[in-house]
Amino acid sequence: MAEREITAQELKLMDEMFEKAAAAARVIETYDQARVDRLIQAVAWSIANLRTWKPLAYEAVAETRLGDPVGKVNKRNKVRGILRDALRQKSVGIIEEIPEKGLTKYAKPVGVIASLVPTTNPVLTPAGQAVYAIKARDVVIFSPHPRAKGVTKKAVDIMREALVREGAPADILQCIEKPSIPLTRELMARADLVIATGGRPMVRSAYSSGTPAYGSGAGNSTMIIDETADVREAAMNTRISKYSDFGSGCSCDGNLIIHDSIYDDMVAALRAEGGYLATREQAEALKKVMWDEEGHRLPGTVAISAQKLAEAAGFSVDSACRFIMVDGENKIGREHFFSSEKLTTLLALFRYEGEFENALHMMRGIYNVGGKGHSCGIYSFDDSHIHRLALAAPVSRIMVRQPQNKANAGAFTNGMPMTSSMGCGTWGGNIVSENICLKHYMNTTWVSRTIPEDKPSDEELFGEFYDPAMDVE
Repeated sequence: MAEREITAQELKLMDEMFEKAAAAARVIETYDQARVDRLIQAVAWSIANLRTWKPLAYEAVAETRLGDPVGKVNKRNKVRGILRDALRQKSVGIIEEIPEKGLTKYAKPVGVIASLVPTTNPVLTPAGQAVYAIKARDVVIFSPHPRAKGVTKKAVDIMREALVREGAPADILQCIEKPSIPLTRELMARADLVIATGGRPMVRSAYSSGTPAYGSGAGNSTMIIDETADVREAAMNTRISKYSDFGSGCSCDGNLIIHDSIYDDMVAALRAEGGYLATREQAEALKKVMWDEEGHRLPGTVAISAQKLAEAAGFSVDSACRFIMVDGENKIGREHFFSSEKLTTLLALFRYEGEFENALHMMRGIYNVGGKGHSCGIYSFDDSHIHRLALAAPVSRIMVRQPQNKANAGAFTNGMPMTSSMGCGTWGGNIVSENICLKHYMNTTWVSRTIPEDKPSDEELFGEFYDPAMDVE
């Protein structure tokens, strides 16, 4: 079906929004560091306080029919983390000096950012991006997912009100009320920068817009549990990551590769954390309600509770169940759907024997199915295993003994940059393999002064290959 053309009314809307954005940009680019730091504190608190955030979290679930309201309420802590990181960095004037190289770096705004907001994080994404954008003195036009347009608009309006209370232009932040594909394409084409947080089609569209863009990639988070692991710690963290927001996030644990010597203990620990191990017949039923015959994920079972997932598959689990486990039977490949991304409260278990290389082989196979560039993790106290995984894994981030969903986008207990948008490198079709944070919201001017000559001799540069006889005419 051919995509419709953008309407005259939509073009007029874009004209008006970009005129407002340009006017707001002319104001915010004059603000000094103290001014923008106060603004981000005001905006962050306006949205992240519990009385405001909690109703938005429940509204997001009601509107999108995805996820768990309790999990979404807890996501407000990410705004605190983003604010912490932003406040600790400079974004106006000189931001870095390297005297030994004669370099001074100055920060400049990128201009108008087009933000494509995912349906799974309709409040967190605009809140976090607003903090970084205002810190960098940018302006943002948010394009919400059609399934979440109401709650995203409400969140942006709350932050706009906070700007006005601080004497800043409300139009530093704007939100499209009636999003459409033609309208979003026009937005991306006119913006100075696109940040696309969501599925691969959205990211591809951003990269083909002709505008510089940051995108994210698909997840298929895989955790290796080796023979040195603390199974109770691993099981607890797995439950935290898998159950959060009913597994809606691309960082939620999807696959566990467990050493044979601790496999039974790990399964028992997972059961103690609320996991239910499906029978082979139940696993087949789950597969049929999660994927079509060609392996396309069916939307009706995305980000739902374990109880609803089981019900959809024709069986039941008790109210204490937090997630369902299936034995992947060590079948990995595109034709084996349990080795692909789940996006719900389901976890696939795989078993490896012997040397750690066997776990790495299974890990590579899973990422050949999907999720390259995103994240994986390990529960191990063997540094050589951690090192070997880091060398082998085609991912941008590896979490060691941490709940993936709560750690890879930054946590108060690790040093990862706080974000709600994660680049996945060329593995995932992205331009960066790091968390999208403040530095990605700024242009940088490098001022260079002369330094004493730093020119090694040809012998030092070319080593044993240098032949002075070949370097004369």
